[in-house]
Amino acid sequence: MLTAEQVMAAHKANIETLFGLTQKAFEGVEKLVELNVQATKAALAETANHAQAVMAVKDAQELMALQAGMVQPLAEKTAAYSRHLYDIATAASADINKTFEGQAAEAQKKLVSLVDNASSNAPAGSETAVAMMKSAVTAANTAYESVQKVVKQASDMAETNFNNATASAVNASKSVAKKR
Repeated sequence: MLTAEQVMAAHKANIETLFGLTQKAFEGVEKLVELNVQATKAALAETANHAQAVMAVKDAQELMALQAGMVQPLAEKTAAYSRHLYDIATAASADINKTFEGQAAEAQKKLVSLVDNASSNAPAGSETAVAMMKSAVTAANTAYESVQKVVKQASDMAETNFNNATASAVNASKSVAKKR
């Protein structure tokens, strides 16, 4: 049976975890806002420079060359922006996952301790029930670890696919720019 002190300690730990997660979420939002401000400033400066370059164009051929020269840098900047967004999201997700993994590990320890305590205090003749309970806890831990491995593999695959798609987009823009 839980004591009042144990309940209060659990509530305090949960509140600390909640505030920690909230802090991590705000850090991610702050990084996202900073990235967008930087991107907007750069886009405004580039737009002004491009407008001045267009005003200095003397013929259609020079205009076409100017436009073609902008395709590749634009694709590279878009890819870099996307990469920054992905990195921010991945870092925030990793922080949150680390917190949940820590919570899950602590809960696992408590459950194992509870099962061990219950088994040592179990009445004679309940060995089968205790063994089944220990087996269930072991199976749940194994399933949890398997799920963690699958999520990690899926995350790694998603990152690889993102990197490949980004590289393909940049390479395609290079090809288009060379053809012009």
